Amino acid sequence: MKRLRLLFTASLLSLAALASACASSGGGGGSVEPTPSGSNIAAEVASIDLYVGSPQRFLVGMLSADRRVVTFGKVHFAFAYTGTAEAATAPQPGPEADAAYVPTPGTPSGSGGPRLSLPSDARGVYQAEGVTFDRAGIWQVTITADVQGAGPQSLLANFAVGEQPSYPAPGQRALPTDNHTIHSKDAPLGAIDSRAETTGKIPDPGLHEWTIAKAVAEGRPALVVFATPVYCISQFCGPVTNAVEALSKRYADRAVFIHIEIWRDYQNQMVNKAAAEWVYRNNDLTEPWVFLIGPSGTILDRWGSLWDPKEVARELRQFPKMP
Repeated sequence: MKRLRLLFTASLLSLAALASACASSGGGGGSVEPTPSGSNIAAEVASIDLYVGSPQRFLVGMLSADRRVVTFGKVHFAFAYTGTAEAATAPQPGPEADAAYVPTPGTPSGSGGPRLSLPSDARGVYQAEGVTFDRAGIWQVTITADVQGAGPQSLLANFAVGEQPSYPAPGQRALPTDNHTIHSKDAPLGAIDSRAETTGKIPDPGLHEWTIAKAVAEGRPALVVFATPVYCISQFCGPVTNAVEALSKRYADRAVFIHIEIWRDYQNQMVNKAAAEWVYRNNDLTEPWVFLIGPSGTILDRWGSLWDPKEVARELRQFPKMP
């Protein structure tokens, strides 16, 4: 089995000490491109599993050579199609979109325009909503921003777009998965939540009461997070799981909330069956993922790597209160 791969490359991670999301090798994050005019800032696509024909969120992270992260404010994305891996073409202009800063949960959202921050002060990505790609293949995004202290920037990154989603996607039926819960008799505590391996107890038992299968069978909306807070290469998994737990306390009457641990046995690289059904493809894994399942059992939305809890909360409020 392949080990989890970073969306932000190891070289950028070491430069910026920025935690990044784990990603698959197919249809996910893009490559880092040299930036024009000798800029010391590089950009990389943080979106996972982009595909043709549906509006999607598009995320980019930006990191400087002096170990700082571009944070706060808004930037602009301009997309261009560049052909396929086998047959490149001259860039053909595509959609454009403004992108807003999305902080790692627990870090400040800030104000004002883009600027460089130490990872200990702020870190996150920029997200554009509703971007639709009309062709599968290799695309390029040009990110333009006026970064305080660094001046105007024009950064490039390549990424792949597939014909179809590789992972469960909005509009599809949710897989009726029997994931581990606190009531599971055949699972070690660490297979329910990796944090239990060090504490001896499940830190968020409310996220381990339900299976996806039971929620779907009873017609209950569900917000499901796939993450391994202890063993994820990135530092996003813990904050994302905590953010879902915080939402569960505010919206317990609107949906059930489920955390699915990735590893049954990390040392022997044994994946939980439930995680494999959703986030294991082509001998590779991605995490973290968050899926919103509607009362009809259809996936309504999904988020990879980073997301805004306020955005998720707005969608949860659309559900009527459960009996």
